[in-house]
Amino acid sequence: MLMVIDIGNTNVHMGLWTANSWALNWRARTVADKMPDEYAVLLRNFLNSADVGWKAITGVIIGSVVPPLTATFSELIERYVGIKPIVVTHKLDTGIKIAIDQPEQAGADRIINAAAVVGLYGKKPAIVIDFGTATTFDVVSADGAYCGGAISPGIGVAHDALVSRAARLHKVDLQPPPDPIGGNTIHAMQSGIFWGYVALIEGLIQRIKTSMLAHGYAHAEDDILVIATGGLSALIQSHTDCIHTIAPELTLDGLRIIYERQQK
Repeated sequence: MLMVIDIGNTNVHMGLWTANSWALNWRARTVADKMPDEYAVLLRNFLNSADVGWKAITGVIIGSVVPPLTATFSELIERYVGIKPIVVTHKLDTGIKIAIDQPEQAGADRIINAAAVVGLYGKKPAIVIDFGTATTFDVVSADGAYCGGAISPGIGVAHDALVSRAARLHKVDLQPPPDPIGGNTIHAMQSGIFWGYVALIEGLIQRIKTSMLAHGYAHAEDDILVIATGGLSALIQSHTDCIHTIAPELTLDGLRIIYERQQK
């Protein structure tokens, strides 16, 4: 049974892969200063609830954008599972070329998503949008290379920043209002945040596609697959036609694909 651990800035997403499917997956809040034993208690409770013990885990791979927790989970796995986990870095053989100026700066999550695209969809030009604490746009070329992309504040970060800096504005539900012209403060905020964010997605995708054609990463705009993952991907997709498909477990699948490559 393979355990994959995706450590993000907001959540730690863990999954168990067995019999060619995701048997279980859990999310926990990211706490950078939590000790290995503290996370071990949490993980043990998750496993116990599914009647799974430590010994059932035969492999572990970690993708992390929070360096302190990379060490924390590595220690946890070595101590409780008794195996050394694989940790994704730019030096690992992931099956993709990292074609950016400084490969060591490539976030593990972005490498993993690019590897997932190539593993799941084959070598074809693609844009991966990952809706998390930040919203990232990752570009995969027609020959299966990770070519960079864009990073923007996540919609939740933008929402929180607006509320924290404006004395008379308060939190609202992140959903489209009845009309883009807000007739009250709540609807005006929802319009600016939600529809403004949809416009950001549409605008960046179009600019990235144009750049992909100019660089030769794709031969035709219609060839470029746009994939979304992360918490708000389904909601955003339902209000724009620029996203072709949703892949909720894309990062977990990328970790699995990279792990399987190491075994080969």
